[in-house]
Parts: sequence; C-alpha cells; structure tokens
Amino acid sequence: MDDLIWIFISALLVNNFVLAYFLGLCPFLGVSGRLETSFRLGLATTFVLLVTAFCAWVLNTYVLIYAPYLRLISFIVVIASTVQFIEMVIKKSAPLLFKALGIFLPLITTNCAILGLAIFATNRGYGLVQGLVFALGAGAGFTLALVLMAGIRQEAELSDVPALVRGTAMNLIIAGILSMAFMGFAGLFNSG
Repeated sequence: MDDLIWIFISALLVNNFVLAYFLGLCPFLGVSGRLETSFRLGLATTFVLLVTAFCAWVLNTYVLIYAPYLRLISFIVVIASTVQFIEMVIKKSAPLLFKALGIFLPLITTNCAILGLAIFATNRGYGLVQGLVFALGAGAGFTLALVLMAGIRQEAELSDVPALVRGTAMNLIIAGILSMAFMGFAGLFNSG
C-alpha cells in the first residue's frame, strides 16, 4: 500500500509531468486561460491517461512480448483511438465544452504526457494496479498544474500588470515560478 501511495504522490507532486518533466506544455499554456476549461480538460486527459495505462499494461503483458518493436506504434494507436472516443462523447454530451476546448481536445492525441506515461509505466515495470495509480497521479498532477495556472492567469487579468509583461511573457514567468515551486517537492520521501 505504501508503494501505491508513493507512486501516486510522486506522479502528482514530485515528478509532475508538466512542472517537473515539462510534458504536456501545449495544453498547459494554451488552455489554462479559464478555470472551468482547464479543469475539464484535466479530467479528460486523466481519463485518457487511465485508459492508456490499462491498454499499455495489456499490450506489454500479452501482445508485445512477441513483437516488442511495435511498442511505440501500439501506444500511439491506443492514445489516438481513446482521444477520438473522448472527443465524440464530449461533442454529444457537452457541446459548449467541446467548443471551448476547440483544437486542444484533439491535441490530447499528441500530448507527450500521455505517451510519456505509457513509456514510463512500461520502463518502470509497473503492474496493472501500479500503472493505474501512476496514471491517476499523473492525471491529477496534470489537472492541478492546469488549474493552478488558470487561477493565476485569471487573477493576473484583474491586476495592474505592466504592458511589457502581459501575455506570453507573463505566462512563461508564471510557469517557471510554478515549476520551481514544484521542484521543492523533490526529496519529499527521501528523508526516511
């Protein structure tokens, strides 16, 4: 049980995909303008991460033992089909959210955090439960990073920010400061 807690907290805080590994920066910088949109994209990405973790485990356990050279292409096919499914569900169930997410929803397919999860889980030798906990922690960390960025950006819109720093420069400064704050979690569990 301690192992699962460590995997979750590690993916959430210590090794946050966005703020420590710098994976998934496109949606992090592009969709993090509004809290609601950021939160929902984070949930959609978490779902894709969970499905990817499950499929990666199945592929590695039963299929890729015979053809390990197909690992990368297999992961890409699973991710693309999962994102297409999510896109269809959101389009039917929440058309306003679908419109708000715009191009960033299909871009989940090319989100390197999702492919990174499949590769990290495989290389670390995670079993099914460990892989799912890792995906849940990574998704929660991704959502946390998006929501933190969106909250700070919304507050910055209400503040008197010099024109020189507004826009992309401000977003990159905020991202850098958030990243440094999360780097403070490195060594969180190394004291014991």
